[in-house]
Amino acid sequence: MLGTCLAKCPLNRMKITGRKRRTICSYRAGPPHSTTLCVSNRSSKMKGSCHCGAVSYEISRLDSLGHCHCITYRKTHSAAFATTGRVARENFRWLSGEDKLTAYESSPGKRRFFCSVCGCHLVASRGESPNVLLRAATLDEDPGLRPQRHIWRSHDVPWLVDGGMIPSYPEWPPEK
Repeated sequence: MLGTCLAKCPLNRMKITGRKRRTICSYRAGPPHSTTLCVSNRSSKMKGSCHCGAVSYEISRLDSLGHCHCITYRKTHSAAFATTGRVARENFRWLSGEDKLTAYESSPGKRRFFCSVCGCHLVASRGESPNVLLRAATLDEDPGLRPQRHIWRSHDVPWLVDGGMIPSYPEWPPEK
């Protein structure tokens, strides 16, 4: 797994520190060189949680990340798009707060799971699918994988599109 990624990206340089693997990669041109989290600056297990901490989970592998701009994600996340990752069911488990989850069937067979305390959207799944769709913003640490695509751009709305023309600040804007 690690060798495949490095073989396809000759600019990768790997440093091993204790049990953690860290990769420095300046490969940015062209299509993604890997659809698997094969190089990470974390151990093989990653944790995530809702905003209030009542619900937590653990994943052992993240297969992909992408930004979805569909109207359903815009409405369920109250955002221009949502960053999601595909995780095989056998690589996902709830650690705490499973009794605090509530679900909403947004389309036939697709259930979205939220924390009933803070309302945070954590995952979505279809009963027959071998994967869950993880809301990447709920991860507690950097998974080492970056989004590889934007989908459903046809659902973008003009009041939420940022063409890079408005001011941007690391935190609050300076006072006038």
